[in-house]
Amino acid sequence: MKRPEVILYTRSGCHLCDVAEEILVKHGLSPQTVDIDLNSRLLEQYNDCVPVVVMDGQVRFRGRVNSVLLKRLLNEPKP
Repeated sequence: MKRPEVILYTRSGCHLCDVAEEILVKHGLSPQTVDIDLNSRLLEQYNDCVPVVVMDGQVRFRGRVNSVLLKRLLNEPKP
């Protein structure tokens, strides 16, 4: 089964972002981390809701990653 492309929008010093990355890695994913504070557009878009997890181009989590939902998303058949 092909693993999704995962982007984790984060910022330095964000404890929830660290936890989100740990959960993603625990589920076999290799998220690309992007610091929103280095990009004004991303900062405006995600300032109050990091971490944000985008899987295959679709926002799946904001603020916290739900392990149960993540497991379901990883096991659902792809079209």
